[in-house]
Amino acid sequence: MLIIECEGSPYEIGKQHGKSAKAEVNRSISFYAGLFSIKSNQSWSQVRGTASTFEKHIHSTWPAYHEEMQGIADGAGVDLLDIVALNVRTEIAFGQFSDGCTSLAWHTGERAFLGQNWDWMEDQKQNLIVTKIIQDSKPTICQITEAGIIGKIGFNSCGVGTLLNAIQVKGVDASHLPVHLGLRMVLDSSSTIEAVEKLEKHGMASSAHILIADPDTAIGLEFSASTFARCMPDALGRVVHTNHLLHPHPFVVDTVWLKDSLFRADRMTELSGNLSEANPGLTWENVSQLFEDEKNYPTSICRAEEDNCGTGTLFNILMDLKTKSAIIRKGRPTQTEELISLAL
Repeated sequence: MLIIECEGSPYEIGKQHGKSAKAEVNRSISFYAGLFSIKSNQSWSQVRGTASTFEKHIHSTWPAYHEEMQGIADGAGVDLLDIVALNVRTEIAFGQFSDGCTSLAWHTGERAFLGQNWDWMEDQKQNLIVTKIIQDSKPTICQITEAGIIGKIGFNSCGVGTLLNAIQVKGVDASHLPVHLGLRMVLDSSSTIEAVEKLEKHGMASSAHILIADPDTAIGLEFSASTFARCMPDALGRVVHTNHLLHPHPFVVDTVWLKDSLFRADRMTELSGNLSEANPGLTWENVSQLFEDEKNYPTSICRAEEDNCGTGTLFNILMDLKTKSAIIRKGRPTQTEELISLAL
């Protein structure tokens, strides 16, 4: 997997990203152009037209993120609106994209675990990259992302980490913060509470769940374009989430588009509860094994893109926010293709 270290101004950070991952960025654009055509019946020209609405608001409200996207575009030799479209793909698709995952935050005393399987289409796996972002007056970031997207899944030098679960609820508000920019805003924060308050202040442009944690606490933030709800740790210090809303959201209807989401949430809760009873001192190894579970295959925690299941696990990541370290297993964690260690 391509690992890129970016440093400097937002524009310079973006240009290093775009230049180093030029092939991956262009493939990401091709991948989503095809997907928008199939899922939303939109040409890439139409997608870019929608992205222009978001671009104007991002430019005026979050100029540093706009500069970074411009840098990626210049570095990769593509149009700015191509990069904006990647970063607001969740909003443009109106929740029709079914990238999902099983996520777990677990504070055990000695450890602050944050981990997930990220499930999506196999064709996009080749376009996953790791970016280490060194920036002025903000935390240093290590994240795994899709090439061209400035915020995704990872942790920072303050020990703040973030995960993403897609949730399919109707409604988009282009005046609010797009989901992937929200992930980046979390990684630009110094604590869980700071990150949650920032997202609640700006409002989110579409629906999702972002699991946010630091060495001391974790909060799962569910949202739609008009609502928020916080998922707090249970008695064992866990927050478990998949691809459906756990809390009521006024006037919001959850489609529960992945019916196995209910199973995976219950299964992760069950497995981690059993593990807690059997292992008073939890280790990296036995928490990692939770994400290898194949009960209900292929729509299991460790998912496979076969039969009627349109997505598979493209990577697993497990972080310990107390030590500011992580291990990425590319591919299904039962069939690891590449192992990547990260530390700050």
